[in-house]
Amino acid sequence: MTTATTPSAPTVDAVVIGRNEGARLVACLRSLQGQVRRIVYVDSGSTDGSADAAARLGARVVPLDMGQPFTAARARNAGIATLRDSAPDFIQFVDGDCTLDAGWITAALAAFAEDDRLAVVCGRRRERFPGASVYNQLADREWDTPIGPARACGGDALMRHAPVAAVGGFRESLIAGEEPELCLRLRQAGWSILRIDAEMTLHDAAMTRFGQWWKRAVRAGHAFAEGASLHGRGPDRHWVAETRRALIWGAALPLTILAAGLAQPALFGLLVIYPLQVLRLSRRHGGTAGLFLLLARFPEAQGALKFYLNRLRGRRQGLIEYK
Repeated sequence: MTTATTPSAPTVDAVVIGRNEGARLVACLRSLQGQVRRIVYVDSGSTDGSADAAARLGARVVPLDMGQPFTAARARNAGIATLRDSAPDFIQFVDGDCTLDAGWITAALAAFAEDDRLAVVCGRRRERFPGASVYNQLADREWDTPIGPARACGGDALMRHAPVAAVGGFRESLIAGEEPELCLRLRQAGWSILRIDAEMTLHDAAMTRFGQWWKRAVRAGHAFAEGASLHGRGPDRHWVAETRRALIWGAALPLTILAAGLAQPALFGLLVIYPLQVLRLSRRHGGTAGLFLLLARFPEAQGALKFYLNRLRGRRQGLIEYK
């Protein structure tokens, strides 16, 4: 007579990355307690006692070697490497300025149980203080992605450990856009990404100034251009459209109108195309969002041009931080 065995529960560990997050990091780690087996905190040169606070809360603290250029991808890979011996089934990646919803792990594991080709499950990331500024509101809207099969995730997601390790983890040279690039390689290897209808994290963007929003958009433009240079020729045409859109609206078109207007002042009237585009975008996304979607093309173009100029010079762009 044989005795049926009960499948063991999947093991879930967490990798948290951060630098000088202070109380936000403490809240993040506390939100993970009881939801995951182990917590690895990768610290990127904090000077505010974050590493000590994480250790007191029971996290395994991994100080990132700051002698090399920092990227979030490097930090996440350091966390993955630390967990290699414990071999978790899943890794929950969380940024140190986020807190995890109490029901998230259960909801995400249920999705994984229904599809053994799922590599990544993500949910709703929300801004903790959307009313603090228009920039926080825009970030909250940005994270409200469609539910169902997805092409990519953000920095917070539950991932199946084995396929992430098999494709080599995150690309460490990227200063931004490392999650979509990883998701692309996972999809190329036959895995899938899913966005489910579940609360996942609360994020504290802390964007209260126009300059912060601008820098974040510059970073996005750099990510678009670098992603397109890596995978733009493939069938996914990774970020080719986003790069082209930024360069046309944020650089080529205004410079062309400026040159034409200097030759024939009446041609400055062509600038009307910008308010018309705002109206078009506003009908789809709302007035404020439509305005900022168009405005973003200028810093995105700046970021894309930074990438191309640095590539010509043989230089590497450092981190573009908005906090």
